[in-house]
Amino acid sequence: MVLIAGRSWDGLADRPSGHTEVAVRDGRIAEVGPSVDRADAEVVELGGRMLLPGLIDCHIHTTVDPGRLLRAFVSDGSAAIALRALPVLRDLLDRGFTTVRDLATFAAEPVTLSLRDAIARGHVVGPRMVVAPYLISARGAHGDASTLLASHFDREIGALADGADEITRRVRENIRAGADWIKFGATGGFATPADDPTQTTYTQEEMNALVATARGLGIPCTPHAYGDEGVSRAVTAGVRSVEHGNLASASTLARMEERGVFLVPTQFMVLDALDHLDDDSYWEGKDPAERVKFTRYADQLRHSAHNVAASNVRIAFGTDAGMFPHADNWREFPAMVTSGIAPVRALRAATSVAADLLGRPDLGRLRPGATADLVALPADPFEDITAIGGIDFVMRDGAVHRTPAPVVAR
Repeated sequence: MVLIAGRSWDGLADRPSGHTEVAVRDGRIAEVGPSVDRADAEVVELGGRMLLPGLIDCHIHTTVDPGRLLRAFVSDGSAAIALRALPVLRDLLDRGFTTVRDLATFAAEPVTLSLRDAIARGHVVGPRMVVAPYLISARGAHGDASTLLASHFDREIGALADGADEITRRVRENIRAGADWIKFGATGGFATPADDPTQTTYTQEEMNALVATARGLGIPCTPHAYGDEGVSRAVTAGVRSVEHGNLASASTLARMEERGVFLVPTQFMVLDALDHLDDDSYWEGKDPAERVKFTRYADQLRHSAHNVAASNVRIAFGTDAGMFPHADNWREFPAMVTSGIAPVRALRAATSVAADLLGRPDLGRLRPGATADLVALPADPFEDITAIGGIDFVMRDGAVHRTPAPVVAR
């Protein structure tokens, strides 16, 4: 197949290029240039659209229902949770996200691993999935959903572990199940009522044991971490990325840069909450403690967002979608730009930098030899970053998933 587009961007350059032709063969990009060999090829005319690598969301929860959040995992079985994720996965691919890193389900069984494998085998339509099946958490901390049972405190919900020995066992259980990544709770959060985002919920020794255990088995780690101390301890322990980091100091961000630790800042969720602090309708159905915490830390959150933009830390695109409607995950792009991140840096975050975080140099790039994950859109996201929400052509692994009506194939 040969794709012909009026413009393209390769996932790396400072600016897009002009007329581009891309030859795809056996799921890979075979050739890129102003003209390529079209002999015996199906030609897809994309007109004036811009062609770019498939997008990568490095922090998503495909099985989380934003209308019910953790309460769904108390009442729903694993099969129902997995089935509810199927339209979510299809929609993510429709909108140009060809790879996602799912960072934890609260289902009783690790259903995201099954969804990952079903997509890889072609049984389910969706983006390529990289999975951390559970959030390993201290008891009483961010990943402990036991309090949702109210009076039934004798039952625990979550991948809970305290102390180095129990933590080590949990890590090994996750890897035995097939985990691609290990995620753990380093701090409290905003959406959970029983903790605070500045609380550091594992000691340095516990984090060291967790990361070392996973590293010994060849699996990278990432923490849920808002507060500066939790981020700092995780960096010391040797994590590959930090999720959120929205209260991290400039000095901690500099340490991350020095150590090559990626940041996945999930800024839309935070900035959207800050923009609606005085809107009572926005907070309907949410725990009142969440609004209180966002109000308490509003100034620090805004300041830290500007610190991220001013830093040279490697930013990988991630959204925390599932905590809000999955269809809005593209809004992370304008949120990043609003906080001072250049459009090209935001676009790299969702392509080449995200691929580097995942250890997949074959993704996130428009170049010969790369996996043929390609998307196209009518407008220019370098001029208006919101244009990224208008993707209307999607190819994954060399197979066309979505084609708008005006596209001509011959």
